Amino acid sequence: MKMEHVGIMVKDMDESLAFYQNILGLELRNREWLNDSIELAFLFFPEQPSVEVELIYGGPVENEGIVNHLAFTVENIEAELVRFKEAGVKLVDEEPRSILNGTVQIAFFEGPNGEKLELVER
Repeated sequence: MKMEHVGIMVKDMDESLAFYQNILGLELRNREWLNDSIELAFLFFPEQPSVEVELIYGGPVENEGIVNHLAFTVENIEAELVRFKEAGVKLVDEEPRSILNGTVQIAFFEGPNGEKLELVER
């Protein structure tokens, strides 16, 4: 078994696509309307094409939830936090936090829909 995708409810598909593509570096694989009211977009990292982030527009966010958080591995967490701050990303953690006896650094930030996102440097 392995990770397949994470679905995230979004308020604005274009704004969310711009964020996930321009800020996080994912590429768009497919964007389509599921029916008259639900639009889907599937994104992936070129280095990890088997795992997708699915953006879902048009569904009831209150009933469906967004997700708890989505984590991204980075090589230099401090540099990414600087880049995010310059791009106007809402940072929950302005500085990385050390966990697991200092072997891992994490920092939380928010996506354009208020979704909780995390950077992880191992």
